[in-house]
Amino acid sequence: MRVKICGLQPARDVQICIDLGVSFLGFVFYAKSPRNLNIEEVKKLKKYNKRNSSFVAVTVNPNNEFIKKVVLGNFEYIQLHGSETSERVKEIKSMGIKIIKTIKIKDETDIQNYKKYEEADIILFDTPGMEKSIEFPKNLIFKLPKGERFALAGSISKNNIENLTKLGVTFCDLSSALESDTKIGYKDHQKIREFINKVNELQN
Repeated sequence: MRVKICGLQPARDVQICIDLGVSFLGFVFYAKSPRNLNIEEVKKLKKYNKRNSSFVAVTVNPNNEFIKKVVLGNFEYIQLHGSETSERVKEIKSMGIKIIKTIKIKDETDIQNYKKYEEADIILFDTPGMEKSIEFPKNLIFKLPKGERFALAGSISKNNIENLTKLGVTFCDLSSALESDTKIGYKDHQKIREFINKVNELQN
């Protein structure tokens, strides 16, 4: 099971995720989000030994200037959460960055949209709720393509990860489920430990 945790803060959340072996660490660059990262914070990422973890810049319709100034050299992946066309995805990839393309799923017909993005390194199937943590419909999980290129987001937690693995999910993306109950956007390190411990338990 590969795990991506999104909405992290460079100063306080990165080391614990690296130590726990989290595969992908996501940092949000979206002004409307309570998890939005100040560009100045990116400098703090330089001090970490990533070991087996990759850093991901989570964006919505980013422009070339942002990609060149902020993303390149600081992140292994850029996550595209907007209305990017397949041509735009190709253009961004040609700049020298790996791509995670989000496909928003409302119903079964949306699943096939991933085929438009053959150049994406990872496809993330998500609900249309952006960061509102809408649960992914279980009847559609069966119908998603399987394999390490495909990830799932949408109300994943330690309480349902076992059932999701039984449905064939091998790559999951979490954010709000690992946050404080009283402060949006503030990661609860105990929740992160408990989730990774659960994942490790299922793999053993």
